[in-house]
Parts: sequence; structure tokens; C-alpha cells
Amino acid sequence: MTPLSGKPVVTAAEMRAAEELAIAAGTSVDRLMLRAGTEVAHVVRRLAMGSDVLILCGPGNNGGDGYVAATALRDWGLPVRIAALAAPATAAARTARQGWTGPVETLTDATSAPILVDALFGTGLSRSLDPALVATLRRLNRRARLSIAVDLPSGVETDSGALLGDIPPADVTLALGAAKPAHLLYPAAGRCGAVRILDIGVAVSSDATVLGVPQLPVPGPESHKYSRGMVAIIGGDMPGAAELSATAALRAGAGYVLLLTSHGALQPHAIVRKEFAADALTDKRIGALIIGPGLGRGGEARARLDQALASSAPLVIDGDALHLLDAARLAAVRGRSAPAIMTPHAGEFDALFGPGKGSKIDRARTAAAHSGATIVFKGADTVIASPQGPVSIAPTGSPWLSTAGTGDVLAGAVGAFLAANGKKPFDAACAGVWAHARAAQRLSGAFIADDLADALTAVRSIL
Repeated sequence: MTPLSGKPVVTAAEMRAAEELAIAAGTSVDRLMLRAGTEVAHVVRRLAMGSDVLILCGPGNNGGDGYVAATALRDWGLPVRIAALAAPATAAARTARQGWTGPVETLTDATSAPILVDALFGTGLSRSLDPALVATLRRLNRRARLSIAVDLPSGVETDSGALLGDIPPADVTLALGAAKPAHLLYPAAGRCGAVRILDIGVAVSSDATVLGVPQLPVPGPESHKYSRGMVAIIGGDMPGAAELSATAALRAGAGYVLLLTSHGALQPHAIVRKEFAADALTDKRIGALIIGPGLGRGGEARARLDQALASSAPLVIDGDALHLLDAARLAAVRGRSAPAIMTPHAGEFDALFGPGKGSKIDRARTAAAHSGATIVFKGADTVIASPQGPVSIAPTGSPWLSTAGTGDVLAGAVGAFLAANGKKPFDAACAGVWAHARAAQRLSGAFIADDLADALTAVRSIL
């Protein structure tokens, strides 16, 4: 089993294409199924620890994988039963079924077992599950000690992460060959449990990947505050938000943080505070300029946003600044010579780009291409999209991030990484999202945004 971090994420069509290439190169469908089912069986044997196993088989190739797994487990001496939804409907699944010499129970009549393996429907399902089938799944799942899904929990849409019924959650999902969007996008991700990838002998590639540990420069003997990155933050009506961003930028490793505001606390002393003035934005040493946290939405806020857009500094646009981006200002973002990163949550995203079509990944890609900016589409399933095409999807973060100020902390961290040695905007955004999530994981529940900003120091020290 392989963890998801840094691995490709493929759609149903991309997975089918990869399998077809493997078949064209001489690997038969039967051979692929044998490899997949055997790999599943190895994991089930390890997790079952001798307990009875019930495998649910559907009519397609996912069910075929289940027959292969059951045959292997039986040959290894484990107690295993099969319950089928219907007879196999594909040639490979029928071949796999012939290898199973034990009885096959009817799914609706199946009795529970401590270990439940769901091999009913995998990649490519698009129709809603019958409510009676959902009820059976829930009954068997509820009585199992451990539930394991083969490729995907039955009843999720592969590419969008939508649910096709009120399906029960799996404890473990064994992704065959590669991660799929539904392993990472909600609400399906909430039904997958721990996701691990099984190698089934199919080579996959994609410009979408699971967010991995970033590679960041560390200070050397020749480093100084400006070489480590200067971050400027434009404050506004709510000074606390800008203070959080400034603190986060320092804690994430910026060498110099300038907070342009007429308000604010005196701690930490390491933040340099000055009154906002347009000429401050002309400082060529600024590696990243952050605008939006606590900015406000009045006339002065609009003027400061226009000055930020007109500057030559790499830009992070967050919070209130996102609400002020009308069509003309979006055009200004597209026309900038320096890169921009935008960090909208779902409401801000919809206001900027409309509800759109397709998955969250598709929508983030479209927004990045339209705006010319790197998009950090925040949420439990944060998607980072580059206007050049690459996408990274973050695994589930801490639910305790749903508190005021954590977005300001993210903006500061992204700004610090953007300023660091000319970090590319997509890489900086990915690093910021990763560090932000890792900082949350280090904290116990009910932390506040100030705690989160401080925790970035410990996270940055390990990168």
C-alpha cells in the first residue's frame, strides 16, 4: 500500500485510458484483474487478522476483483464468503467468478461478518444506487468491525466526489492504480476513510496530484533578511486580521515583514509597522504583497486594492480584497506582469466566478485560466490550480480550522513562501496550504488563529 502524498490523481476516463495502454502493450484484462484482486487480498488478510470476511461483488470488473480476492483468501486458509448483487456481466469478471468454487449468497440475504469488503461498484459509476441496496450496505457495514472499499466506496461519483445515495462510510479504501478525485473531494472523501494506493501494474500520469510535502530553501551562512524574503501587508479597517497575516508570514520563515497600517498591536516587535503610503509599494525588495485580510470594503479599501494591483510586486489577494474584485479589477489581475495568488473560500469563489460546472477541480482550473492567477479554492478539500494547468488537491484538513482568522494565517504563510527566493506562485501556494494544515494537526481542538500562526514556526523548522 502507498500513501496518497504527492501521487497523481486521475479521472475515470484517464484511468480507463491508462488501462487500455497497458492492454495494448500486452497485459490482458484478466491479468490486470488478477493483479488487482490479489493486491486487495494481501491487504485484507493483514487487516482481518484471521476474522471472517464477507466480500460483496457487483456485476462489473470491480466485482471481478472481489472474486479474485476471495479466491486468494480462501487459498490462504482464511474464512471468506461472497454475496453477489448480480451475475458477472463482463468477460473478465466471469473468468474471475469461475475461479471461486464456494457458494455465492444473494446480497439482500447476506449475513454480516467482522470484515466487510465492498467490491460492488468502482470507478465510473454515474447512476444513483437503489435505496434497497443502500439499506443492505448500511446494515452490513453497521455490523462489521472493519469495512474496506475496493477502489471507491460503492455509490460515489468518481470525478466530482458527489454521493449517489446515502451510503455508509468505509474505514479503508484501496485505490486501484491511482488516486481518483472522489478520494479527495467532498462529500465522497468523507466516506472513504483511510485511502491507500495499490500497484496494479498500470502506469498513470496526470497534471493533478495529491498535495505533498513541499521542498523549501533553508537559510545558509550567506542569508540575510531580504534574501529570505520581504513580505508587505496592506492593513485596513480590521487590524487584527492583518496582524495575524503578518505574524504567520514571520513564523513561516519570511526574513522581513512590513505591515502598512495606522492601527495595530506592538507584538511581536519583529513586525515593522508603518503608515500606509502608495510609494511604499514601489520598494523593489518586496517579494510578496498581501492584501485583503481586514482590509474593509469602503472607498479607501478600493483605492488600496487598485494601488496593489498596479504594483510590480507578486500579489496574494485574500478576504475583503476578493469581494472588491469586479470585472475591471479581474482584468487588471490578468494584465499584471508579476504573479498573483487568490485564496477564495466557496462563497467568495462563487461570487467571483459563478457556480460553474464540473468538479471542484474543474472549476478551480477554469478560474485559474480565466484570471491568470494561481487559485487556492479553500475548504475541507482545498484545490490549488495554476493558470498553466497543474492542480494539487489537499487531503482533509483539521475541522478546527473553521474559525475566524485561519484564512488570514494562510494568506501570511502563502506570502512568506512566495517571497522566499523567488518561489513560483503555484509552489508557494501548495507550500502554504501544506504548512497551514500541518500546523493545525499539531494543535489540539479548539485552537484559535493566533495559536495556528505560532505553530507555523515548528512546522517550518522541519521543512
